[in-house]
Amino acid sequence: MVSWSVLMRIQATLQKEMVREFLAEFMSTYVMMVFGLGSIAHMVLGGKKFGSYLSVNLAFGFGVTIGMHVAGNISGAHMNAAVTFTTCALGRMPWRKFPVYVLGQFLGSFMAAVTIYSLFYTAIIHFSGNLLTVTGPTATAGIFATYLPEHMILWRGFLDEMFITGMLQLCLFAITDKDNNPALRGTEALVVGLLIVIIGASLGMNSGYAMNPSRDLPPRFFTFIAGWGKQVFSAGDNWWWVPVVAPLLGAYLGGIIYVIFIGSSIPRKPQSLENSMVCEDHRITELPKNPACPTLSGSMPLEQF
Repeated sequence: MVSWSVLMRIQATLQKEMVREFLAEFMSTYVMMVFGLGSIAHMVLGGKKFGSYLSVNLAFGFGVTIGMHVAGNISGAHMNAAVTFTTCALGRMPWRKFPVYVLGQFLGSFMAAVTIYSLFYTAIIHFSGNLLTVTGPTATAGIFATYLPEHMILWRGFLDEMFITGMLQLCLFAITDKDNNPALRGTEALVVGLLIVIIGASLGMNSGYAMNPSRDLPPRFFTFIAGWGKQVFSAGDNWWWVPVVAPLLGAYLGGIIYVIFIGSSIPRKPQSLENSMVCEDHRITELPKNPACPTLSGSMPLEQF
């Protein structure tokens, strides 16, 4: 029987900021990936009867929406290592949180792959004839990770992933920019989900629009250890590293473009004389929270993306 003191210590640990953010990223990424990978399993294993490319876009898009509801007010629900990287690189979050977020995302994505494999195991075996392959008419590795199609070559795939992730990050900054024209309060998760659907429906066919190292690498590693073998890394001229590196570069460039060409050009409201006097008077010890004076209201809240 677990003692009361042990339960109290567990509860105290779970209440720590870093632990809560790790668990938030884990759960939100898990939710997104279960819905997304499950939709691909339906499309691959069930043919047109159970799934389509549109259903995959919808599942990933609204999977992101639900993931944001799961963790948006705790960690911001990044669910994407490229978004976390850009958030840190642009000074919107301290770098010490980067490994915490990414570890949560990777573990959540890996466990989602384990879940989908367990749920669809018999369908996978039946469809593939008990032979787990990466390429060919009965390939099933594509349920879990992206692979370069025959009409693409590696460097074009790299540019494609970089571009669409840049578009993702630029639009995320626009959606959440309180000084511009952000999504209405309470609708951010829905708008971001629609953004994922739009990107997939318009730009997804060339590279599978991973846009996210946390979405692609952990499930790929799972397929490696689950029986698909080393070809999950060697297929497509060693394509595996592109969904890891290209999204990081693309998201950073997209964020920089928004900050320079849009964010910096938005007129800022001048600080009122009253607020300026309050911020300068360090003798005042208790005042209402004032968004114009971050030193009085604690650290300014991080934007979701």
